[in-house]
Amino acid sequence: MTFNDVFKSSFVEKVSSFSMLDMGIALGLAFILGLFILFVYKKTYNGVMYSGSFGVSLMAMTLITSLIILAISSNVVLSLGMVGALSIVRFRAAIKEPLDIAFLFWSISAGIVVGAGLIPLAIFGSIFIGIIMIIFVNRKSSDNPYILVVSCIDDNVEDLVNKSIETNVKKHIVKSKTVSPDGIELTVEVRLKDATTQFVNMIAGIKGVNNAVLVSYNGDYMS
Repeated sequence: MTFNDVFKSSFVEKVSSFSMLDMGIALGLAFILGLFILFVYKKTYNGVMYSGSFGVSLMAMTLITSLIILAISSNVVLSLGMVGALSIVRFRAAIKEPLDIAFLFWSISAGIVVGAGLIPLAIFGSIFIGIIMIIFVNRKSSDNPYILVVSCIDDNVEDLVNKSIETNVKKHIVKSKTVSPDGIELTVEVRLKDATTQFVNMIAGIKGVNNAVLVSYNGDYMS
């Protein structure tokens, strides 16, 4: 093979045969859908600290996936090689919220559909998913659970605390009970009546109760 044969290879032919218009339309649409996914993510985020880098990564993932699908859809041999290359990639970033997984799959799916040329499916599918996300994620529940942590000195005080909890809340269940030489610590999941927390003051005022703490509870309990 001579030096001239290198430039006569199929590599140059592939460059000339690729449609720049198709690439521009696909990446432009992927960018718009990525921005839409980022917008929905911001609107539905309920955490304490918003991660801007994760939001931008959702948009970038849509673009990157579209670029990969554009490449492998034009060449069967390249698609097999790309699958083999991507199969060895491992990501170690921790996903803090389960809902973040849904947004990651949404970004990847949107990129795949756009790269495959199914533009109506990508647009209307993303709009439908975004509407569903906004409606259901932002829906507020009036029956939010709370965790009540009470420290008391003995069994008699514990009985008084339990009676007070049963009288003043709609529903309760004991999550844990810790007994030590210093006293007893109760962890109770409660559902409030009329969204009032005045009963915590009553429990804290019981003689023999060292402290009473009420915290918001997201439903995940780790023992």
